[in-house]
Amino acid sequence: MVAGETSGDLLAGLLLDGLKSRWPALTSGGIGGGQMACRGFQAWWPSEKLAVRGYVEVLRHYREISGIREQLKKRLLTGPGPRPDVFIGIDAPDFNLGLEAALKAEGIRTVQFICPSIWAWRADRVEKIRRSVDHVLCIFPFEPALLAAHGIAATYVGHPLAAAIPMQPDRQAARHALGLCNEDTVVAILPGSRKSEIEYLAFRFFQAAALIKQSHPAIQFIVPAIPALKDLIEQLADQAGVRAHMQIVAGQSHTVLAACDVTLIASGTATLEAALFKRPMVIAYNMNWLSWQIMQRKQLQPWVGLPNILCRDFVVPELLQDQASPVALAHALREWIDAKSSAPEKIRAVEQRFTQLHAELQRDTSQLATDAIQKILET
Repeated sequence: MVAGETSGDLLAGLLLDGLKSRWPALTSGGIGGGQMACRGFQAWWPSEKLAVRGYVEVLRHYREISGIREQLKKRLLTGPGPRPDVFIGIDAPDFNLGLEAALKAEGIRTVQFICPSIWAWRADRVEKIRRSVDHVLCIFPFEPALLAAHGIAATYVGHPLAAAIPMQPDRQAARHALGLCNEDTVVAILPGSRKSEIEYLAFRFFQAAALIKQSHPAIQFIVPAIPALKDLIEQLADQAGVRAHMQIVAGQSHTVLAACDVTLIASGTATLEAALFKRPMVIAYNMNWLSWQIMQRKQLQPWVGLPNILCRDFVVPELLQDQASPVALAHALREWIDAKSSAPEKIRAVEQRFTQLHAELQRDTSQLATDAIQKILET
């Protein structure tokens, strides 16, 4: 298995629960993180090695990442140890599809868990998917039909986070765990899980928080930080002058999302987690200018945030690249904060739409995925 970042590690851990239930003697290894390791996965490289986003950023790390892929391919094909019965790539398509193509050519069954977002951008990748994988495990219901039209076998397994996150999050318990009062107005700030994201986003997020603090001095800010990046986040909060006004915790992103009233959040899987917690949000992103220009030319839909893509509407605001200024971010956040008292029906409408989305994505993912993998192994 290969999982390339924090969200992939979480998804892979949930999948491993199902695999180990079906095959108790299962052994697994490759690239992964803490969630996988606690299920007995042997991480030959940590998932953080692949946690790079953006064309220019990837180029900077290309030699190291390419070297890891070659070493992993050699190990899986020639040992030490037996060849794997199946290789499962967890997201990270730029890394996994090339590796899967090489393994498939040598007779190893290959599965991609999470369909690359060919419906959102880079539709040309569909041919590479067909060459690379025996089966795709899809987390969104419209994907299998799209892949079938291109001759690619796929199974809709639901989104594992929809089963892991309760339909009705316990805000009071989460606030108690974080030392927050029930009557507080709480803003969660999630500037990403990659170092490159945090370098581009965190400072402007914290500048927005400083502006909000001026007009809403009682606001409580809380930041769930990847433990390895907590020091960097604290430094950026200091530079923005808000370190003393916010609680920065190691991990606990789900507890923080359950506790908050609204979140300022980097585009990515975390936005879907926020939607499953039924929280209003402001989605933002900023990256290297050249990477942004390339990405824009390949984009197929008007939305970038997963909640908006899945709802096919701008349910929550998106502020991207130059639009994601501290002033604009603060303004968008204030609209949600003020709606808590002045327009609660606006918040209820978002909560209802996200509840509907949650139901659409909720399946027994581990069971369905494991059933599909077993059928692949039997053919």
